[in-house]
Amino acid sequence: MDLRLSDEHRMIRDMARDFAQKEIAPIASHYDETGEFPHETVRKMGAMGFMGIEVPEEYGGQGLDTLAYVLALEEISKVDASHGVIMSVCNSLYCYGILHYGTEAQKQTFLRAVASGEVIGAYALTEPQSGSDAGNIRVTAVRSPDGSYYTINGTKSWITSAPVAKYIVLFAQTDPDAQPRYRGVTAFIIDTDLPGFHRGKTEPKLGIRASATSEIHFEDYRCPAENRLGEEGEGFKIAMAVLDAGRIGIAAQALGIAEAAYEASVQYARERYAFGQPIGQFEMIQQKIADMKCRIEASRLLIYQAALAKEEFKKTGRRYTLEASMAKLFASETATWVTKEAIQIHGGMGYSKELPIERYFRDAKVTEIYEGTSEIQRLVIARLETGLR
Repeated sequence: MDLRLSDEHRMIRDMARDFAQKEIAPIASHYDETGEFPHETVRKMGAMGFMGIEVPEEYGGQGLDTLAYVLALEEISKVDASHGVIMSVCNSLYCYGILHYGTEAQKQTFLRAVASGEVIGAYALTEPQSGSDAGNIRVTAVRSPDGSYYTINGTKSWITSAPVAKYIVLFAQTDPDAQPRYRGVTAFIIDTDLPGFHRGKTEPKLGIRASATSEIHFEDYRCPAENRLGEEGEGFKIAMAVLDAGRIGIAAQALGIAEAAYEASVQYARERYAFGQPIGQFEMIQQKIADMKCRIEASRLLIYQAALAKEEFKKTGRRYTLEASMAKLFASETATWVTKEAIQIHGGMGYSKELPIERYFRDAKVTEIYEGTSEIQRLVIARLETGLR
């Protein structure tokens, strides 16, 4: 594996870093405090090409590879994880699914607008009774007698960007009698401006507070048949394939959070004096710094490995589920551990809102939960390694 970045990769990384420092850093704490959606900076991210990094240029994207996406997302998340997850959902969960499973007409209509940053896309799989049990979907989609549309009813929960999304990739049950149930799941592209679509209240979250999350409700929503993504019964397969891509994005988000906490801790260890010397000279602080650095760099290698595996998938079709799950599991748990240690190093100041350390801590936790909990990642990894179900 050649770990040297190309000039193009360094360029996208530096561009994202510069944008994050100049545009996002000054307003991150404000949006965390208010919980408002950062419309202006998200529009600027779209104009910079960050909402469709892997999407070909003919569909409004940049046409770059997975590593470029990971590098850019890491830099955005390093400054603010809320902007990072908005970017991740648009790239990984929305654009990726339509790019790989959509028709040409769907790509022109529903992909270009999100990849170019004109509107926001979202992904709706989770329901009140089915988080990790993704196959137990109760939202229904019944095809009309003439086959021209589907009538959708039901509720999805914890949908990132739902309060602001123009388009949503939705998974619904089209064959309730299918056994197992996941074989009856079908994917659709939802235009939220059509009648029958309703947004619930925005969730008051612990972290990533500037990332809007809510329930969505369907009441006799008519989805045109041409907006079905893939064939009937292929929805669960599409959902799982898209989550492979999404988990690489969340791993990169987690890495950015961990790096921000680590760099702040190193600086604080140099500047904070106790008992007549910098606290960085105490062995317990040195141990924390060393362990933080090792876990961060191990996470980076797993993420880069997953990014390369995804690129190989584009050529050979070999799934990269194992690599994506390992990267997501390790990086997310690293982010939670590193941010906890960062608070400990900062002491009382780490617990204060005067510094962003406590925000990093709050933002990190959700990376162990969404797009597959750590428990689900361990289950996926173990099953792939043993061949046992």
